[in-house]
Amino acid sequence: MKISIKPKFEKIVPDFGSSFSYRNYNKSHQNRNQTFWHYHPEVELVYVNGGSGKRQIGSHISHYRKGDLILIGSDLPHCGFTDSLSGNQCETVIQIKPDFLGASFFDVPEMKNVKSLLETSRMGIVYHGEDKRSIGMEIEKLNDLNNYEKLFGLLKIFQLLAEAKNYTILNAQGFILEAELQDSNRINVLFNFVKEEFKRPIPLEEIAGMANMTVPSFCRYFKKITGKTFIQFVNEYRLVHAAKLLHEEQMSILDVCFESGFNNFSHFNKQFKKFTGKSPSYYRNELKYVVS
Repeated sequence: MKISIKPKFEKIVPDFGSSFSYRNYNKSHQNRNQTFWHYHPEVELVYVNGGSGKRQIGSHISHYRKGDLILIGSDLPHCGFTDSLSGNQCETVIQIKPDFLGASFFDVPEMKNVKSLLETSRMGIVYHGEDKRSIGMEIEKLNDLNNYEKLFGLLKIFQLLAEAKNYTILNAQGFILEAELQDSNRINVLFNFVKEEFKRPIPLEEIAGMANMTVPSFCRYFKKITGKTFIQFVNEYRLVHAAKLLHEEQMSILDVCFESGFNNFSHFNKQFKKFTGKSPSYYRNELKYVVS
């Protein structure tokens, strides 16, 4: 049996009269709903102003609160970061080709730090604290500028990103970046399948069969490409989904457990605490007081 879900290639069309794409989505104009697993050659900068959601970038999965600022490098697969339940005020998405200013523009001495930033972005970067808020404000300000002013504003933002101190690299092991195209497509398909089916048990025999591999071969392959076992990856996806439900939904913790694909409440509590350092009840109560 083969997986029917195909990895999605997103074609980016720059704004009219511009060399890159700038999109701003608010409550009345929802995001593209690109919650599916997709990729594109453009570097993507995303600022989510408020709200919560999931990050799935490469083999990294996590839950964010109080907004997010993410830089995603060329061809690094990811899912959309907001949906109708996210509670964000607005989301701004900037997408640029790495050579949008010419093949050698970032080779000039003045662009040394920005060039290094773009190389690091191939692993995915998330920004925190004051860097997230201050740079996010600069990103939203671009909305009121003409295309010429937007370009210079964008260069300023990249310099601020390069100088920021409060950030996390999401895929330190490189993930798909080190893989051949065939491996990348195969992993994209497997990730799409997990995204659709994580609420039910996924036997190793089933997923290995879908990849046309034996179970031992599949386990070695998945660990080599992602740095994680398949079971670990699925459980992390479930735990991040649980964290999102605890934040956004008024349902019992028991219901969160089953809605996230766990069928044993005690096991869920143990795994959640191991993953987040907090019990589900403590995590939910803490949300009332945390300001990210």
